Amino acid sequence: MNKTKIAITLDQHTVKCIDRLVREEVFPSRSQVIQEAVEEKLQRRKRSRLAKECAKLDPAFEKAMAEKGMSEEIRIKILTECRHVSIKIGR
Repeated sequence: MNKTKIAITLDQHTVKCIDRLVREEVFPSRSQVIQEAVEEKLQRRKRSRLAKECAKLDPAFEKAMAEKGMSEEIRIKILTECRHVSIKIGR
């Protein structure tokens, strides 16, 4: 992946913590500490947005739709595997 150099300003405490992680060989460089921290934060935000969208769903409606879909999938599978037997499930 291509990388772009940027300049950032951090408070002294944060820099000391980053330097300690590098000194203790947890990360190979300051850049790597910051890269992973930013990536982790972006992933958390992405999951948070997904959770917010999921909270908008109606559980009863989603369950009904899933059960309807599953029963249809099962019926199709049975009919294709056992063409000589007609079994209807879930309706």
